[in-house]
Amino acid sequence: MTTETMRGTVAARSTAGIGWTRIRPLVIHLALAAAALVMLYPVIWMVVSSLRPGNEIFREPSILVRDLHIENYRVGWNALTEPFTRYLLNSAAVVFGSVLGNLVSCSMAAYAFARLEFTGKKLWFAIMLLSIMLPIHVVIVPQYILFSQAGWINTFLPLVVPKLLATDAFFVFLMVQFIRGIPRELDEAARIDGCGRGGIFLRVILPLMVPALATTTIFTFIWTWNDFFSQLIYLTDPKMYTVPVALRAFVDATAESSWGSMFAMSVVSLLPIFLAFLLGQRFLIKGIATTGIK
Repeated sequence: MTTETMRGTVAARSTAGIGWTRIRPLVIHLALAAAALVMLYPVIWMVVSSLRPGNEIFREPSILVRDLHIENYRVGWNALTEPFTRYLLNSAAVVFGSVLGNLVSCSMAAYAFARLEFTGKKLWFAIMLLSIMLPIHVVIVPQYILFSQAGWINTFLPLVVPKLLATDAFFVFLMVQFIRGIPRELDEAARIDGCGRGGIFLRVILPLMVPALATTTIFTFIWTWNDFFSQLIYLTDPKMYTVPVALRAFVDATAESSWGSMFAMSVVSLLPIFLAFLLGQRFLIKGIATTGIK
């Protein structure tokens, strides 16, 4: 092989390599866009179906809308025994109580596990971690009996009061990991300035826990807003229905279901979750990332 031929071969390979380097990002982005479209298709189809007449929803699998049928939103808002506003307010009340309860109780429990020394600390921490693997279906029956004897059925208390007792072990563990990453020298400096355990928690630890608290807030908001099983168990009065239970009422097993109205109200119920994630995404990522750095 001559020198000129070798140079030509090397030049051709270099040109091909440069060409693939330029095309590769485009191919990757096209693949990611296709995957995103596949994942978003159910949501897009639901939004489109909320703008179609009921007799066309399951006939047309495409996501193209010929005529906008916004009547589904007006009908769906007043289709049940109460206006849909009532169910949104009920869900908001449960979410607010759950978020507040988790922020207060889980942060205090996490501070105790991360900073305080007490008898059986490792044992109780292990039991707390084991409770994460305990499915809700195991404890729902004894809880229902307990709350029924207390007269709490058809109230929001069974959904909110447990949050005040740090029952969400996942958030306790999340905050414990975050607090362990805070230097203990800050505690010592606050103690020299005259702060006790409560003062250190309120004035030093809590202000530094904003990312973990924001993560807890977002996750609690999303999980509580979407919770169907426990709310269906404890809330049987239509006036006390939350959004997930109210959406179930649109589907009637013995008569014709109002699919258009249900999809319309489903779109409405997704808006708070979308806004919560959109506004808190920065804190969510930061909170999850920092809890794993030690």
